[in-house]
Amino acid sequence: MTDASLFTLDNRRAVVTGAAGLLGREFCRALVGANATVYALDVDVAGLQRVADECQAIPMRCDVTDERDVEQTIADLASAGSIDALVTSAAIDPKVDEDGSLTSRNDGNPASYPLDSWSRSLQVNVTGTFLVARCVGRVMAAQDEGRGRGSIVTIASTYGLVAPDPRLYGGPEPELSAWKPIDYPASKGAILAFTRALAAAYVGTGVRVNALTPGGAYAGQDPAFVERYSSRTIIGRMARPEEYRGPIVFLCSDASSYMTGANLVVDGGWTAL
Repeated sequence: MTDASLFTLDNRRAVVTGAAGLLGREFCRALVGANATVYALDVDVAGLQRVADECQAIPMRCDVTDERDVEQTIADLASAGSIDALVTSAAIDPKVDEDGSLTSRNDGNPASYPLDSWSRSLQVNVTGTFLVARCVGRVMAAQDEGRGRGSIVTIASTYGLVAPDPRLYGGPEPELSAWKPIDYPASKGAILAFTRALAAAYVGTGVRVNALTPGGAYAGQDPAFVERYSSRTIIGRMARPEEYRGPIVFLCSDASSYMTGANLVVDGGWTAL
């Protein structure tokens, strides 16, 4: 193979969950651009249609927390051919709005954080990842005449590696009055442990499992927040969403054929400081 062909996904089929989200859309674009047939999964039907219109991904409504829905969706896909790559980016992740506030139903204070918010986040972020990876992994393990073939990429976060800094949140004059909800870092830390365990479970097969840990991506947030966040990175800015296209193609393609159980951190140097 040539160096360039290592990064192509010709004749391969990929599944992306959370495809209507900020990074999910970029993952779909990247994989379609690498010549994969991409199946975009989400509960946001309107968002899925936008993704389909933008990059010709194939939209499929699927609730990753619904076991029957996941089983049926993956069975339908497997009946039509191989599944060569899976990207599990479905997640609940409160964002920072244009006014600098977090898009959550509460301030994230761990002393009063509601159980239903905690449970819902873990259900989507952790159990949803498990359900889809279980179904797709079963398909991948049976491919290539039972030797197994495929790449599973989980999406973690810098907050699975380090704690959220509450001084980033709370408006132009930050005080310790707003928190990134504690279920988010808990779930992303679990994703990293799950990734390693799942990779080990496929020992001796051609199924690889790796994590991508992205840093914060710019999406029109309040300028004061962007400045505070950027000052914490070595590169000195937030990521552009499209900067995660290259890493996802790398992890899904033969360019990463000797990687499994690993965590690729792409965060502008946030966690290096």
